[in-house]
Amino acid sequence: MHLILYSKPGCHLCEGLQEKLAKVSNIEFKLEIRDISTREDWFSAYQYEIPVLCQKLPEGEKPLPRLSPRASVAKLEQMLQKNLRTL
Repeated sequence: MHLILYSKPGCHLCEGLQEKLAKVSNIEFKLEIRDISTREDWFSAYQYEIPVLCQKLPEGEKPLPRLSPRASVAKLEQMLQKNLRTL
């Protein structure tokens, strides 16, 4: 399982989601963090949306539903279990 987190330095919402993802224990995944300030196409797409979490699939990326920044790690795990596609 490969997840992509679109983020930027200094974004406390991005940092919070990254911290929660590090605590997820019942789902194995590789997390790739993409700094939107390093590419114009990422910045244009996500500048008002970050953090954006996607699942990397053979046919492209699947955006996952946004959670409240106040959501618990358990809620994050529930969302991942419900929305991740197994390959």
